[in-house]
Amino acid sequence: MAIIDIPESLKVIILSIVQGVAEFLPISSSGHLVVLNEFLGTGEGSVELNVILHLGTLFAILAFYWRRVAALLGSDRRVIPQLVVGTIPAAVIGLTIKRFFGDLLTDPLLAGLMFPVTGGLLLLLNWSKPGEREYQRLSYLQVAFIGFAQAFALLPGISRSGSTIVAGCLLGLKRQSAATFSFLLAIPAIAGAGLLEVRDMLEAGQTTTPLWLLLFGACIAFVVGLGSLQWLVRCIEAGRLYLFAYWLIPLGLLVIVWQLFFAGAPLS
Repeated sequence: MAIIDIPESLKVIILSIVQGVAEFLPISSSGHLVVLNEFLGTGEGSVELNVILHLGTLFAILAFYWRRVAALLGSDRRVIPQLVVGTIPAAVIGLTIKRFFGDLLTDPLLAGLMFPVTGGLLLLLNWSKPGEREYQRLSYLQVAFIGFAQAFALLPGISRSGSTIVAGCLLGLKRQSAATFSFLLAIPAIAGAGLLEVRDMLEAGQTTTPLWLLLFGACIAFVVGLGSLQWLVRCIEAGRLYLFAYWLIPLGLLVIVWQLFFAGAPLS
């Protein structure tokens, strides 16, 4: 049940902006979208909308890191099998969750519980000593560790960028290098999930949300995503990722209180 009633097109615009901002900043785009979907009453179209918006931010990654992506075909060829290994945990665990525990992915209470966990990870990063290594020197075991951190972020409220950047830094990577590897690792994960959802939509022959509105939302997420990526890079260079914990922890507590005591209650 929606808390507020606004036109569907405005809902998509709001969700697209949030996706573009939250996909790259370490605050969990999926968690914010789950909470907003509940608040705005997006309903059955929320899953397909979330995936299409993720595809919009995928193109933002490709545009922002195009030199790094191009290097995968040349000097960084060794990184390609690393990305494959790092993607396996999210692929296996993601398909399992979608098949048997799909409701978890759209549970606002779970998002509320996980927001403070992400905040704690960011505080841990602030307390840890910066590393000196580049991602090209990671072993396959270390890549698998980062891959499991990415799989953990399948839970709403756990930031994919936050968990993988923290994992990389704990392994001794430079923070900037950890961020670059995090977003290179996001490319196959987001692309794979998007292709599966697009296949399902094509098989169904229709979308709950009009296709033109989905594409419009993806374009907004792309443009906003480019801006938030630049913001993230500046935050990493300044060592200020921990500041996002001061948003996530109170937000999580508010969502928990809302879901436990006020969810479904009409506004007076």
